[in-house]
Amino acid sequence: MLDVRRMQVLRAVVTSGSITAAATNLGYTPSAISQQVAALEKQAGMALLERVGRGVRATQAGRLLTDHAAGITDRLVEAEAALADLRAGRTGRLRVRYFATAGAALVPPAVARFRAEHPSVKLDLKLTEPVDPMLEIVAGRADVAIVVHQHGADTAPGIRLVHLLDDPYLAVLPRGHDLCRKRVLDLSDLADQPWVDSALPVGACRDIVLDACAGAGFAPNFVVESDDYPTAQGFVSAGLGVTIVPKLGLGVVHPGVVVRRLRNPEPLREIHVAFREEGTTNPAAASLLEALKAAAAATA
Repeated sequence: MLDVRRMQVLRAVVTSGSITAAATNLGYTPSAISQQVAALEKQAGMALLERVGRGVRATQAGRLLTDHAAGITDRLVEAEAALADLRAGRTGRLRVRYFATAGAALVPPAVARFRAEHPSVKLDLKLTEPVDPMLEIVAGRADVAIVVHQHGADTAPGIRLVHLLDDPYLAVLPRGHDLCRKRVLDLSDLADQPWVDSALPVGACRDIVLDACAGAGFAPNFVVESDDYPTAQGFVSAGLGVTIVPKLGLGVVHPGVVVRRLRNPEPLREIHVAFREEGTTNPAAASLLEALKAAAAATA
């Protein structure tokens, strides 16, 4: 196999016209240059240089290798520039995964800001619901994920979490309900009410609801199941029950419902950005994190 470094030496000799001049330009001795060319000729099995007066010129084989050496140099320069861009976060690809309410409230403004700052970085954006976005990070199928991760819960090895915001749950009542007279509800006020289950399928968000109700001394009496928050509002509006919905999931409030704050306890979703440890030094990922923080601050 031809030695690329020796091909670069040959190119220096051919372009400068002599071994002495090439040695001066490269900072080698003429003897070292001659040895490199001789070794390359042995690899090629053909003479690469011929004497012309006090200088040398390339043979046909020498011109062929010199041309290829020029192409290799150009590609190496391009590769170094591309690598520098990747290190600086100017190019590359980020695989971003998120759950639905984060996708609606946080991802669009964050992506708009990110693309203005990093137009050459490709974003692979995917909603994973009902799959937990954390599973995509753990499996190596994502670089960044927006996840619900409650305080004290286990974190998979090699995963770093950055807190974005706490998303409080709000009570959603049928308009005209007796509890609408209160501006803030104790969670236990809902204990004897029929409930619309707004947090299906089973997962972190549903666990938050059930754990908070347990902390208030009751288990909700689910009479209707819904797998999204807008549909749950429709059931509540029809008078079929009450529900609680995280603030980010409330979206457009149905005209037939009333929303109230909760306390004692106030259920909260802790929303984080998850990275694999090896991705925390990626400048593009760090920039996306800052954009998500800005979006979270604006939402709060």
